[in-house]
Amino acid sequence: MKKVTLKSIAKALGVSVSTVSKALKNSPEISPRTRERILEYCRLHHYEPNRMALGLRHRKTGIIGVIVPQTGHYFFSRVITGIQKVAEAAGYRVLIAHSNNETTAEAEWLRLMGNGYTDGVLLTLAKETLQRGDFRHFLPWIQRGFPLVFFDRYPEKLPVSAVIINDTEAGRRATEHLLGIGKRRPALITTPVYLSVGYRRELGFRQALKKHGLRVDENRILRIDERKPLLAQIQGLFRLNPPPDAIFGVNEQYAATALNLARQMGMDIPGDLAVIGFSDGMIARHTYPPLSTVVQHGFRMGQTAAELLFSHIRAGETPPEPQIKIIDTDLVVRGSTGSHPVPVADGF
Repeated sequence: MKKVTLKSIAKALGVSVSTVSKALKNSPEISPRTRERILEYCRLHHYEPNRMALGLRHRKTGIIGVIVPQTGHYFFSRVITGIQKVAEAAGYRVLIAHSNNETTAEAEWLRLMGNGYTDGVLLTLAKETLQRGDFRHFLPWIQRGFPLVFFDRYPEKLPVSAVIINDTEAGRRATEHLLGIGKRRPALITTPVYLSVGYRRELGFRQALKKHGLRVDENRILRIDERKPLLAQIQGLFRLNPPPDAIFGVNEQYAATALNLARQMGMDIPGDLAVIGFSDGMIARHTYPPLSTVVQHGFRMGQTAAELLFSHIRAGETPPEPQIKIIDTDLVVRGSTGSHPVPVADGF
């Protein structure tokens, strides 16, 4: 796709470059009719004035952007810490924004960051974007060759670079751990199907049961409806006959809620019920007993994503081919499935 410039806009509309420039700056020298004609052309061709480039035409900003669904989440905080370490070593600052899991906010932050205020952006998809399956707001930036790298959740059908984990393999390992300690009625607490990470972890759960000759009981697969109270939905698993003897929660909130509920019901952990979660945050470490979990290594993911972004930035106007990098996971076994080994480090 040919890059849209002030010169190409002026040529297409039969006006001078100066007229286009003044129209984009809302100069009173330009008539409202001409200004609107120029702005409409820019909207149609996804052109926005690069405000910082007006004074920094051949320089870098020294800033990279990061867009996450929420900044308070332990996993994302670890990713950001990894990003910052690589950025600081490169002499860069990091601008952090959260989309609040909303597509509009995600698109607006990307527009702002991409419009000359950063040299590149790292981001993970908002839940609403995944639910709608509409990724059109990324296309202008991809077509322009703007340095853009996704992590954790990404638009799989678009030609983008991303750093992820093998969620299917991680889900299989977590389930096989439950089967390895003698459990034969494992339940799964997972996300709505549009969240790809939850879907793939469910796939790993199913693969593990099939591999070990166990039937998948669909009644023991609980897909959480995020519009309804979490606790009431999980309680339904304990009313099954027979109830599950193990639970795999695809995030630590689901797993910790199930663990606390089981203890309130007087169940022995892990004798009556073994529980394993995902993402080794503070919740997992401070449940009783401590929660066994799959470690995603958010810090390492952040480092890898930042390094990949800087490789795109250094490539300049000839962006490299999209790359998908996969971060290995680890299984930390704690009291919720029967033992207390030293946790796997996810540090500097």
